[in-house]
Amino acid sequence: MTRRSAFTNLTDRELTRRQLLAGIGGGAATVGGAKAVDNVVLGYGVLVGTNLRDQNLGALARERFGPSAFSVSVSGHRLRLRGDEIRVRDGDAWRSLPLSASPEAAAELDAELGLEGGPLEQLVRDLGAISAGEFRFEFAQYEEFFDRVRDADDRPFTVQAVRGNRFADVPPETVESFTGASPKRPEAVVEGLVGGFRDRTSYDVPRYVAGSVEDNVIFGATDLRKYFRSPTTFDAIESGDDTGMFCYEFTWRSVEALHALPAHRQRTPVVGAKVFDDRHKHVYTGVASVVRRDGDLVVPMTFVDYTHTTLYDDLNARGLLGEGLRAYDDRHRATAIYWQP
Repeated sequence: MTRRSAFTNLTDRELTRRQLLAGIGGGAATVGGAKAVDNVVLGYGVLVGTNLRDQNLGALARERFGPSAFSVSVSGHRLRLRGDEIRVRDGDAWRSLPLSASPEAAAELDAELGLEGGPLEQLVRDLGAISAGEFRFEFAQYEEFFDRVRDADDRPFTVQAVRGNRFADVPPETVESFTGASPKRPEAVVEGLVGGFRDRTSYDVPRYVAGSVEDNVIFGATDLRKYFRSPTTFDAIESGDDTGMFCYEFTWRSVEALHALPAHRQRTPVVGAKVFDDRHKHVYTGVASVVRRDGDLVVPMTFVDYTHTTLYDDLNARGLLGEGLRAYDDRHRATAIYWQP
């Protein structure tokens, strides 16, 4: 019997996680170890490949960067962006403003409607610049990123436009309970997620090993990962229903936490992004904002990795590897950056 046929027969039965791991045996450890070396050591520019420090990140981040439809409440008015038009609820009527309007006209309507923060002028001016490509990205570790946003003229409604309405379904109270930080303070949320994940869940090593066997030993003959999947919503994590998480699940939850409040209600408005590394089959979190500095439109951006923060803790390796949160380094690379699903 071949290894491939043995695993095919094995997984035709109903198996528990424990039974499947026993069936995988030493071959899985070998493959898992080889994959771990590949994921940790190779492909970041040490021997081959590249990393975030060496890549042309600005070009990559621009590829999918732009506005999406959203709806928020501002100064008692409902404001909506749809296509090339902004609409504002004024009593029983809707007022419309095309994005092609002048910033001056937008500012006049802001004043007329009493819209705090000048959202219409901000959107018209900034989205016009984004459409024309008149902006630049700046990259830094997360501490410096938040300093840069605080020291500049932040643009919360432009941040909201980049977010769209996506990943905005988790109540702020859930995020605060999970992180110990108010969603009004994104930097505290970024840091609070580290402990939230470490205290309540773990990296799903068995599912990772099963996936390595599925991909590299039996070459997709059957789905081994399905025996290891469980709900990974915030509610499931809090209730203990999850059996561990994968990188994309840490990323999804972190973006939800950062989007729990509208951007204009955050002290430092941020948008979460999903950063894909196809070479290593890894996903981690991008965090960005939009600011004006000396009249120029700038998109500061940073990267964090909750897979690393959780896994290092699971393995008691923080003393050797560090906390693992900072991801703007030569141990991460990016294939694609998605601002919306």
